[in-house]
Amino acid sequence: MGASMTMQKGANVAVPAGAVRVEVGRHAAPGAPDVDASVLLLVAGKVRSDADFVFYNQPAHASGAVRHEGKRTAPDRVTDTLVVDFGKVEPAIDRIVVAASADGGTFGRVSGLYVRVTDAASGAELARFDSTDATVETAFILGELYLRQGAWKFRAVGQGYSTGLEGLATDFGISVDEPQQTPPAPPVPQAPAAPVTPPQPRPAAQAPAPAPAPVPVAPPVTPAPATPVAPPVRLTKVTLTKSAPSVSLAKQGGTSGALRVNLNWEVRKQFKSWGAKLGRAVAMHADLDLDLCALYELADGRKGVVQSLGNAFGSLSRPPFIHLDGDDRTGALSTGENMSINLDHKDLLRRVLIFVTIYEGARSFADLHATVTLQPQNGAAIDFSLDECTVPSTVCALALITNNGGDLTVQREARYLVPDRGVSPQRTIDAAYGWGMNWTPGRK
Repeated sequence: MGASMTMQKGANVAVPAGAVRVEVGRHAAPGAPDVDASVLLLVAGKVRSDADFVFYNQPAHASGAVRHEGKRTAPDRVTDTLVVDFGKVEPAIDRIVVAASADGGTFGRVSGLYVRVTDAASGAELARFDSTDATVETAFILGELYLRQGAWKFRAVGQGYSTGLEGLATDFGISVDEPQQTPPAPPVPQAPAAPVTPPQPRPAAQAPAPAPAPVPVAPPVTPAPATPVAPPVRLTKVTLTKSAPSVSLAKQGGTSGALRVNLNWEVRKQFKSWGAKLGRAVAMHADLDLDLCALYELADGRKGVVQSLGNAFGSLSRPPFIHLDGDDRTGALSTGENMSINLDHKDLLRRVLIFVTIYEGARSFADLHATVTLQPQNGAAIDFSLDECTVPSTVCALALITNNGGDLTVQREARYLVPDRGVSPQRTIDAAYGWGMNWTPGRK
């Protein structure tokens, strides 16, 4: 299917690919609502559990079949992307619904809404549907991937909901956790006063009454252990922008447990020339290796770094209460790089600077689309995308977390830095943020 060809509502097309990238996009326009993509994995028209819902607060399916890659903002459009790996779809799943929800208005105020399916390996467009007739809807089923005689197909749907993402999700069997008003307790009726019996004269002594026959007592019944019930899905989220760059974790409910920091990326082009700058073309290799890192300062003044270089992976149970989960060299084909911060010890943290470096595979962040998500164990997700990189940067400050009287504030940095010749990315970011550490060469 050519890039200029769009499907009609109800039409279907074969999807001959092992994995696809599903892009939900719209025109970038001032005042337009934000649009979020989501996916529901269905068995006979319903989800099996809330885990079959993949969206910004639950970005990966346990099977690995679907992963939310995050949002990208360009001058002319905004896109939200998910990846579907058909080889990992569980046999019970027969339909994968692609939905969009509007945050802050109706789809009548969104122009250029579309869903596009491309081959994840080659980038070739396999299907496209443009939605043009929206009015008061706040959620849409744009299309669906479905199995027919052992092969996957895509159908353009275009069905709207005026009840938002919550209405759409509950329609497919998702339980949603939204704040509700607690009704006042009804008054407890008072029992009527019992009549008072006047004391009776004591009768004369009589033979004792025979003791009642013993009644067999059944042994106590041990109640069966309750089946653990998964907490309902939270639809609230916070997206940090240049105009609204910071948020309090406490206000979002993120006061305890582990705060998971995820960096995901995608290479937009295979090759980029810095010819005018460097005098030669520089290849953006497929073996690109980005490293998620953190500079920390504890309340007692101790400072350090968490990074894969030198195997400084940190710890959640002892200082610095920050742990790097591992070293991911693929980015868009897996879960990206992940780091956790133990909020149960947040009072012992003064500040944490989360940053990313290019270890190998590229000379700069140009042509990379990266999304950062901070997901508290309790509370709403916080996410943001990095702007396009226009300088030969190999280190980028992502977010600064600061302790303000016991509450942690997350500040979007998204700041590309260009190291001087012979200066490491770590020294460069240390100097920019005044950490004042001593650095020695390291390797992994």
